[in-house]
Amino acid sequence: MKILVTGAAGFIGLYVARLLLERGDEVVGIDNLNDYYDPRLKLARLECLKPYANFRFLRLDVADAGAVGRLFASERFSRIIHLAAQAGVRYSLSNPQAYIQSNLVGFGNILEGCRHGGAEHLVYASSSSVYGANTRMPFSVHDEVNHPVSLYAATKKSNELMAHSYSHLFGLPTTGLRYFTVYGPWGRPDMSPWLFSSAILAGRPIDVFNHGKMQRDFTFVEDIAEGTVRAMDRVAEPNPAFDSDRPDPGSSRAPYRVYNIGNQQPVKLMTFIETIEKALGQAAIKNFLPLQAGDVPATYADVDDLRRDVGFEPKTPLVEGIARWAEWFREYTRNSS
Repeated sequence: MKILVTGAAGFIGLYVARLLLERGDEVVGIDNLNDYYDPRLKLARLECLKPYANFRFLRLDVADAGAVGRLFASERFSRIIHLAAQAGVRYSLSNPQAYIQSNLVGFGNILEGCRHGGAEHLVYASSSSVYGANTRMPFSVHDEVNHPVSLYAATKKSNELMAHSYSHLFGLPTTGLRYFTVYGPWGRPDMSPWLFSSAILAGRPIDVFNHGKMQRDFTFVEDIAEGTVRAMDRVAEPNPAFDSDRPDPGSSRAPYRVYNIGNQQPVKLMTFIETIEKALGQAAIKNFLPLQAGDVPATYADVDDLRRDVGFEPKTPLVEGIARWAEWFREYTRNSS
């Protein structure tokens, strides 16, 4: 198939594109290569994809309606995996416009491209952050998510609503994937493994929010990529049992689905830090702080629907995933310094 991967120079984008290329698909990757974090890391990820003859990269901003329209007019994509977005919860407190442009305007442009380009299936990145103020665990796609606690979460919830409207109005099959705390080699510098590892190796204190009482459903990036591709292969269909008197938030009469994609094994933040300490062979100096605005105390994914529909089964234990992260981090920072 000919597949468009937006955000191809991103963390998850690298792994998804590579998995598609390795199985023989043609991939067109786009990314705006912005400077939210060091673009050299994004360029280094793209270098990993250059050896594949069936990969092409275009520098393009999804918020540019004209450029997106021209792309879809000149190419015929079978499927689209939309990963381009302004990431990060905390950054959304100080730079809300970046999220509105990329996550709302940009997503609208992709929906329009899919509508007019005859796409067979749109898979897009949502986030576990949509659960916001929900406290019932594990988080289920069958629960309402109407109380986001950050603008980032609100944009991801908005993406799900926008996708449903296009599924309903135009019959566009859409699948949203709520990613749960992805980690692994090539991860972003604003994510906890990088922040913790760089501080530990430099002998600087690490900030431990909510006094260490956080829990996260840490999910290894290769498991995330496999689940994403499996979801892309299963084109969203209407739910024949959908009851409009008791509507199911995770499905619809339209060809629309939402899934959690996580490890289904929440880990205490202190356990996560201890695992990094062991992998690096060095103890952390810890600076305990209150819960930060926009953060949620715990995440825990119910992935039964994804397991049932596409056979998703996360298989990378935290100890193995962190060991692979630490090995990569040491090598990358040594070579890029």
